[in-house]
Amino acid sequence: MYQYNQNDQTLIEERVAQFRRQTERFLKDEISADQYRALRLRNGVYIQTHAPMLRIAVPYGLFSSGQIRKLAHIARKYDKNYCHFTTRQNIQFNWPKLEEVPDILEELASVQMHAIQTSGNCMRNTTSDHLAGVCIDELEDPRPYCEIIRQWTTLHPEFDYLPRKFKIAVSGARHDRAATQFHDIGLHLINNEAAETGFKVLVGGGLGRTPIIGQVIKPYLEKKHLLSYLEAILRIYNLHGRRDNMYKARIKILVKESGLEKFTEAVEKEWLLIRDGRELSDERIAAMQTQFAPPKYDPEATQDKSFARLHQQENQAFATWVKHNTADHRIPGYRAVFISLKAPDSPPGDMTDTQLDAVADLADQYSFGEVRSTHRQNLILADIKQADLFPLWQQLDSLKLATPNIGTVTDMICCPGLDFCSLANAGSIGVAKEINEALDDMDYIHDIGDVKINMSGCMNGCAHQSVGHIGILGVDKKGAEWYQLTLGGSSENEAAIGERLGPAVAKDQVTKAVTTILDVYVKQRLEDESFLDMVKRVGVDPFKEQVYANY
Repeated sequence: MYQYNQNDQTLIEERVAQFRRQTERFLKDEISADQYRALRLRNGVYIQTHAPMLRIAVPYGLFSSGQIRKLAHIARKYDKNYCHFTTRQNIQFNWPKLEEVPDILEELASVQMHAIQTSGNCMRNTTSDHLAGVCIDELEDPRPYCEIIRQWTTLHPEFDYLPRKFKIAVSGARHDRAATQFHDIGLHLINNEAAETGFKVLVGGGLGRTPIIGQVIKPYLEKKHLLSYLEAILRIYNLHGRRDNMYKARIKILVKESGLEKFTEAVEKEWLLIRDGRELSDERIAAMQTQFAPPKYDPEATQDKSFARLHQQENQAFATWVKHNTADHRIPGYRAVFISLKAPDSPPGDMTDTQLDAVADLADQYSFGEVRSTHRQNLILADIKQADLFPLWQQLDSLKLATPNIGTVTDMICCPGLDFCSLANAGSIGVAKEINEALDDMDYIHDIGDVKINMSGCMNGCAHQSVGHIGILGVDKKGAEWYQLTLGGSSENEAAIGERLGPAVAKDQVTKAVTTILDVYVKQRLEDESFLDMVKRVGVDPFKEQVYANY
């Protein structure tokens, strides 16, 4: 993984010292709450319902074991012994004391972490495929380009205060696991007709209250022009993005209102003015790629498959876990292992300090000291020998981190909702728990197959409800919690925005609605037909009829 140089380290240490002074001045009433608001947001501090919330940046979702241990320490010393993993591969602490946030940031800086630009109207954390570098469908590892973009975006003076937040995602695989079509800018590594590798550039995607699928603004962009073209897009957005209405301030609205052709024309004109002399050199790309060189895989690992197979034959629980919680690896004899943060009795995405410490130890023991976070609020140990799968599973199982539900209906994305978030209209965690309890038959869950439930407590869509196979959105009706349901969304290759099923349902009816939807699917699906394919085939009417039959 990328290691900070002295410039990186100096930058985050000076930012910590600066924010410490700003916080001390605020606590002494030397600066107003309005003045402090912009300062704290740029350092990842939100004011939530019960306490401040600190969001920590995890570029492209990659941690060292030392960083995981530091998070465990922070959870114990400054929070309530746990942290929360988000859909943007970041970390959130929900209970820090404001006066101690600078101390937390100082601790983070000691392990090359920070909270810079994790909130506010700025360029946010660059995200990527959580299987980058190990997946079998990859053209090229996207993480070196993510890091180049991270360095370019961090404290970029020209784009310090954009009309609204701005998010970039990069993918290098055939299967889009990074939701690139729902980002302000999405980048896909592709080959042109001459077999040269460059980028397909998408623009204007986004979720929230106005979900929009991004459009291709540049079918092929040479690697050397990556930063200059991104800068041209940002300049046009910064100049023409709406600042009079925060709900219309995202680039997706600018692209929609101006039209892709007009927006592209403006970007291309700006790009021609700035691109000369700003090329990304082959030497810089190569130097960054060395920071993500593959680990030293064991050449004997291909001989160890029989050990894991024997345990699968003898232990059905282990075999089920291998089937659902591991993925193919580009190196024979290795698997990528998903650590499920969706145990039935735990809030989705939450992890205790004890679990964090244990996972750091497992990463050192089995996976070259690295851990990854995913867009569905789980973790990954990316480089596990097949011979190590059984002992790893045993330890994860003892930690309640081996629920075999990756890619199933109980692998829900869920925001904190009313339990923590001051923006929320409705709860999420309790509803997720109730759905899990209703779907406690693992055989049934596995038979249903790939069904993604995404649930948000407000229109901001932090849990991506618009693109869930089943989307659940909490709304307020005269002080009561109600939930709108959508079907057929997807953030993958065939991106789609879910179709609204009908009127919102009361909180005590959500679980029944979900189980009814699944029952309709089971009874009416064709052989081997996925949930998403069935919704495409029949539409929402068969589901709607049953959900509202007795409502």
